[in-house]
Amino acid sequence: MEMTMRWFGPGFDPVTLDKIRQVPAVTGVITTLYGVPPGEEWKKEDLLALKKEVEDNGLRIAGIESVNIHDSIKTASPERDKYIEKYINTLKVVSQAGINLVCYNFMAVFDWTRSDLAKPRPDGANVMAYQQKFIDEINPDTMFDVISAKSQGHVLPGWEPERMAKVKELFELYKNIDDKTLFANLEYFLKAIMPTCEKYGILMAIHPDDPAWPVFGLPRIVKNKEDLQRLVKTVDNPHNGVTLCTGSLGSSPSNDIPDIIRSLKGRIHFAHVRNVKHNGPGDFEESAHLSSDGSLDMYAIMKSLYDIGFDGPLRPDHGRCIWGETSMPGYGLYDRAIGLSYLSGIWEALQKGGK
Repeated sequence: MEMTMRWFGPGFDPVTLDKIRQVPAVTGVITTLYGVPPGEEWKKEDLLALKKEVEDNGLRIAGIESVNIHDSIKTASPERDKYIEKYINTLKVVSQAGINLVCYNFMAVFDWTRSDLAKPRPDGANVMAYQQKFIDEINPDTMFDVISAKSQGHVLPGWEPERMAKVKELFELYKNIDDKTLFANLEYFLKAIMPTCEKYGILMAIHPDDPAWPVFGLPRIVKNKEDLQRLVKTVDNPHNGVTLCTGSLGSSPSNDIPDIIRSLKGRIHFAHVRNVKHNGPGDFEESAHLSSDGSLDMYAIMKSLYDIGFDGPLRPDHGRCIWGETSMPGYGLYDRAIGLSYLSGIWEALQKGGK
């Protein structure tokens, strides 16, 4: 297992590489060319420049999160094959930069949804939270305004203003797309890119839907064990794998995450590990990574990863905003560093024979 942290790149992330380098156990970052719109081919020189900046700070790029997928691919528009070819060309650039892991998602319209980006907690911290009753009352056309108001001035992944300005058009694009159709479009995409992934040794790791149920009536196809098993069996290629995100899967109490991990042995290429606290049906908030602070058994999760021989990059996921830090919601330095140290301690105990 390689311990990493997410870094959004120069000009986007207030957390700098020299600070990440000081977090014990961190050897790499998960990053991306954040300013490149979905569907646009990446330039080799841009990725190499990013790689050099990371390596000059004593780290390495352990994976890309994300190479976003154009809506033409998700909706099977007449331009689908053109955008798949662009995606393939980007995968080649990623390989040429010496990187072999790509995290991506196949969610419709919204990459993730929260009703609050800064919910106060009794300990004085604030966290991202989700309440279905609030979402049910909101017009999806105004969802961007709700999210943007608490973004602390940052451009949030999946909520870029230029994309959200077209939210009505996006809903129109997906109006006839159900779960079956969206999955068929994902299958088509994966089968088209697998020869390239095989040739260049690229591991594709799909991110689960967040939250793990339909929002605004949009299709959701990567939300539980059954969905993930169907995905890896339908495109049965070792390069087709999963980003095991405990926060996204853990949003639903019905998901047994250790069991999901064991069922995906050999197909988990990347892991996001964080905790969530369930407050009731359709109501959860993010928490500190410590098991007792939320509803997930973090030891059981890490042990399951250890038991299946997981050896890919792992990163602490969203953290609390603590100690007055101003950052992108969920991605402050302080609480993620605490969480990373906690997860590293569990892993060391497992390595040394903890039961």
